[in-house]
Amino acid sequence: MSVHNSAKKGDIAKTVLMPGDPLRAKFIAEKYLDSPFCFNKVRGMLGFTGLYKGKKVSVMGSGMGMPSMSIYSYELFTEYDCNNIIRIGSCGSYQKDIQIRDIILAMATCTNSNFAHQYQLPGNFAPIANYDLLSKAYNIAGSRNLDVKVGNILTSDLFYNDDKDSWKTWAKMGVLGVEMETAALYMNATQLGKNALSILTVSDSIVTSEATTPEEREKTLTDMIEIALDLAIEI
Repeated sequence: MSVHNSAKKGDIAKTVLMPGDPLRAKFIAEKYLDSPFCFNKVRGMLGFTGLYKGKKVSVMGSGMGMPSMSIYSYELFTEYDCNNIIRIGSCGSYQKDIQIRDIILAMATCTNSNFAHQYQLPGNFAPIANYDLLSKAYNIAGSRNLDVKVGNILTSDLFYNDDKDSWKTWAKMGVLGVEMETAALYMNATQLGKNALSILTVSDSIVTSEATTPEEREKTLTDMIEIALDLAIEI
């Protein structure tokens, strides 16, 4: 057991899908996994392991923000011998041609966080996805006739930003969208020699102020979840 996870060694698969919402983890386990069991309830951060198409796969919530993601992903990597974490979450679009319901594969991420300062690097670190996971996810999406976007995102420490126009500067630099967890995940994975990828569904557009309805969000999240599950059984 770790500080934040009551699972025993062997309870968690080598590949873990991580939505932000622990109830989304429960939904995935119940809808997609055969013989799922709950391995963690500490602080309500539910985690489940089961079989998907015959392969052992785990799914666990990460919570919101980089501090929460950093704790859970670090413990999965270091205490439970997890090799791959696939984040499946939502994001806001910064680009006019990236609309609600689109799916983004986060090739890299910018951040306004000080998270990387712990590494004492003489410059700025650029967190990137594992290429093998990225390439496989892109091909899986193509086989499903899903036109995913691939590029740079922003992981922000701020959900409510006092500077309402700050997004425009990021958009000018080609950043596709914004969320709050990926940079911590990618930095943990890189520092520990593990693999990570974020697959994101656009839930709202900062450009147009459009947002998905609950029903639409359910459908597009399903597309993203199924890409991640198919990826999990390929690695």
